[in-house]
This record gives sequence, C-alpha cells and structure tokens, in this order.
Amino acid sequence: MANVFVELLVTLLKLVYYWIEGIVLAFVPASFLAKDISHDTVLITGAGSGIGRLMAIKFAEKGCRVVVWDVNNKGNEETASEIRKRGGKVTAYSVDLTDRHQIYKTASEVKKDVGQIDILVNNAGVVTGKKFLHCPDHLIIRTMDVNIMAHFWTAKCFLPGMIERNHGHLVNIASSAGFVGVSGLADYCASKYSAVGFDESIRFELNSQGITGVHTTVICPFFINTGMFDGVKTRFPFLLPILDPEYAVNKIMDAILCNQTVLLLPKNLVFFIALKGMLPTKCCQILADFFQISNSMDEFKGRGEKKEN
Repeated sequence: MANVFVELLVTLLKLVYYWIEGIVLAFVPASFLAKDISHDTVLITGAGSGIGRLMAIKFAEKGCRVVVWDVNNKGNEETASEIRKRGGKVTAYSVDLTDRHQIYKTASEVKKDVGQIDILVNNAGVVTGKKFLHCPDHLIIRTMDVNIMAHFWTAKCFLPGMIERNHGHLVNIASSAGFVGVSGLADYCASKYSAVGFDESIRFELNSQGITGVHTTVICPFFINTGMFDGVKTRFPFLLPILDPEYAVNKIMDAILCNQTVLLLPKNLVFFIALKGMLPTKCCQILADFFQISNSMDEFKGRGEKKEN
C-alpha cells in the first residue's frame, strides 16, 4: 500500500510539473526551441500540390534533402523542379498509395537511392465529400487506403531505421475531423480519427520502449484553403477560419521543429474539443447545429474527380 501511495505522489508531482512546463513552453517562441534538421532527409507523401508542396519547399529551405511522393507525377515533378530552382536537393517518385506493395517497393528504392529517412511526413489525403449512403464503396476504400492505411505501410518501411539510430520523426497529417464528426465526411472523419489514434499509439509504444530520439507529431487543422475542400463553409470565420496554406504550413513546421506532439489549428479548437468531452451528447448536437457544422459540406466542390492533397 505504501508503494502505491509513493507512486501516486510521484505521478501527481510529474503531472503538475509537465502541466506547468506545457504552459510555459506555449509562450516560448518556436525559434528558441527549434532543433537542427539541416542534415536530415525528409520524405513527404502527397507532395505534388497543396500543403505537401509547401512543406517540401520549406524543408528544402532548411537544408534538408527532400524525397517527394505523389500519384500525380506531373505535380510531383513540378514540386521537385521548384525545389531545384531554389538550390535544394530533391528526389521524386511516382507512388500510388492505395497499393501497399508499390509503397514497399518504392521505399526500398528510396533506401537504395537516397539512404535512410529521418523525417517521414504522411501528408497525402483524399476526400469524397459525399453523404455516407451516396458514397460508392470504391471511394470509401480509397479514402481509407490513402488517408490511413498508407500511414501504416510507410511507417513500417522507415520507422525501424529511425528506432535503430534513435533518431527520427514521424509526422501524421490528420484533421480537426479526427476529433469531431462532420455530416458528409463519414469516410474522411473515420480515416482521420484513425490517424490520430495511430499517432498516439505509436508515441506510447516508443515511450514504453525507452526510445527517446524518435518523435511523433499529429497535425489536426480545420479546413485549409488548398482547393481540396473548395466550397466548404464556416459560419463564424473569426472563430473557425478557413486556414491560409502558408500560415498552416509555418505552424506545422514550428510544431515539427519543436517536437510538439499534437498541433490543433486554430488553437481555439482545444476549447471546442474540451467542450465535446464535457457536455452531454444532446448539448453537443445543439452546438453543432448553432455552428452549422452539419451544413459545412453543403456546397462542397473539391478539386473535381481527383480530390487529393
């Protein structure tokens, strides 16, 4: 019994310490906490457009060697060309992330051509934007394959090398839809809830194994204005704005450089998610109706047939 009491006391002291530390660090500029990644090799999926392209350019500007993956070969080559124009080092691969075997094959090529990956950014994503019963099976399967299953396969390819070197970073681009269900996004929300759970589980596994040099970060933004969610609405943009891509990517880069475990964009999402955890379900429904969350996808257009990040 005495041992349990001591353990409880130590646990409470740690909780208070890290809670205070979290508050303090929230006010410290990212530049003071940023790690040096200038010698790292970064692989980004879905790098042919949107925030994937912007992140690839930002990493290259930090001195990283960049590996870009995308099923859209034209867009991927444009990203690589932009990086080369700026004097960066980049290698591009055309990869269909719905094909597990192709992921494994291309990962082997990357290790042979470029070497080990230090930072893996699982960014690629697709959205159908259809009500669940109107969504064809093949589109649901595609959403799950790209938005979450690919995370499993890429991590299996590159995480062992990070663990062996005790150096690395796994970044999973999820969404605020990984915490809150949205009408018209059943498959998308399911995949993003999975991405949040995947990231947290991997972080706990690494911690339980005493692996301190490999970090994970899950990114959970509100809608970003990249065209992927063209047509979506937000009733109160001063509270939940459609995010500017450049702003979002700068915040994502800060989170990665500071080894931040979870990034919510905008920050006030923390308040809404906390409310969801505290309020009865009917109260959550009333708030969802007030903020018109269930109507946000009513005028969704996306990018057309191929709605990819």
